[in-house]
Amino acid sequence: MKIIEVVNALERFAPLPLQEDYDNAGLQIGLTEAEISGALLCLDVTEETVDEAIRKGCNLIVSHHPLIFRRLRRIAGEDMVQRVVAKAIVNHIVIVSMHTNMDAAQGGVNFKIAEKMGLSHVGFIGKTRQAEAHGASADADAMVAGGEGVMGEWDEPMAADDFIQMLKQTFCVECVMANQLLRRPIRKVALCGGAGAFMLDEAIARGADAFVTGEMSYHQYFGHEQEIQIAVIGHYQSEQFTTEIFKTIIEEQCEGVKCEISAIDTNPIIYF
Repeated sequence: MKIIEVVNALERFAPLPLQEDYDNAGLQIGLTEAEISGALLCLDVTEETVDEAIRKGCNLIVSHHPLIFRRLRRIAGEDMVQRVVAKAIVNHIVIVSMHTNMDAAQGGVNFKIAEKMGLSHVGFIGKTRQAEAHGASADADAMVAGGEGVMGEWDEPMAADDFIQMLKQTFCVECVMANQLLRRPIRKVALCGGAGAFMLDEAIARGADAFVTGEMSYHQYFGHEQEIQIAVIGHYQSEQFTTEIFKTIIEEQCEGVKCEISAIDTNPIIYF
């Protein structure tokens, strides 16, 4: 099987037109007509990640965060991105990133977070849109829905302190940044993985009891005491299960292709 067939499967699930205007999802490096030897799945691409792909005999790396996000003016080994690009090219490794298109897609990153939390009746909140699945004919079944965030609920409500402990255990979080603990049960939860603080007002407007995201600035915590439980769990932690989505897509649609989730924790933030 060629690498392009794996890329097409990923893009059928999360079409590139679903990505945000600022993003650079899709093919980053390499020639996709090569026969695939294996796919390494990760959140971030670092020099160690490329070394892991080489060691495991994988000539495709599928990442969530794009390696090339800002303009690349030259490749001279001056920073990590330049060194990774050079190493990947020399070792004939293709790098593909599925970023905000995978965040937005039905069944994508936000749905995976909701699944890990055990939420049911999960649906989009915020702005929604549709995009044609890559390589599919333009009919209703070929369209993929996308949205900014999701909201779901539990059949049985949860106390705020239990809610925080559940997040810590489920996402292996050392420290949850939260506002004043809510003095009412939490049933409806809105969420947006990564840098999703822009969805807070929408979560409140939709009547959510709690809002979960990866990043939020200091001033956004003010003024919401007993209105909504804010829980910020870290960018990496909120998106860490994205690789499970990649693995499911490849295993179901590209039979026989070896795919492995990276064993490297690329989170650059350390909690002391």
